[in-house]
Amino acid sequence: MRYLGMRRLLQLCALGVLSTLSACAQPTKHSAPVSLMPAAPAQPGNETLILASGCFWGTEYFLKRIDGVVATTVGYTGGHVENPTYQEVCTKKTGHYEACLVEYDPARTTAETVLRMFFETHDPTQRNGQGPDIGPQYRSAVFYQSEAQRELTASLIEQLRAKGYDVATELLPAAPFYSAEGYHQDYYDVKGGTPYCHGYRKLF
Repeated sequence: MRYLGMRRLLQLCALGVLSTLSACAQPTKHSAPVSLMPAAPAQPGNETLILASGCFWGTEYFLKRIDGVVATTVGYTGGHVENPTYQEVCTKKTGHYEACLVEYDPARTTAETVLRMFFETHDPTQRNGQGPDIGPQYRSAVFYQSEAQRELTASLIEQLRAKGYDVATELLPAAPFYSAEGYHQDYYDVKGGTPYCHGYRKLF
């Protein structure tokens, strides 16, 4: 029974690709990305997480709706090219992941709450992609910025593995994060609609 949710998510992805044709993978217009190094919170006292779960439009859609998350920025991290463009990342040669920088108020929510939502809104068992979006930029990963973040994420991964999930999510040290082009930010809020390959189902 524990795999029904994952199969349902894959079914939604299959339906989504028919209507969107992997929209996140389609390069469109250009605008310059912005370097955010380090990935510091905009407000003193807030904390940040850097999370990758496939197309960053869907990642951001769910994470920004957590009570206590005060800001989200989608962008690129983990690669070897400085200040990459979307078109460069789409070549699959820069090493970057599509990711979301999540800023939250620790007085209103916790890193564990955000991480649980991250795991529960994508398929952390899929390798080298997410749903119909295949490629290294769509891998699942958590880029930890402290030992506490690393230990917490490792604990959640072990909980999922104990439940029988073959978790593919990578646990990596934080790397320079580059904000994606403006038209990628708050994509579904601006354009309307809902994610084609992200959906909530309870895992923990």
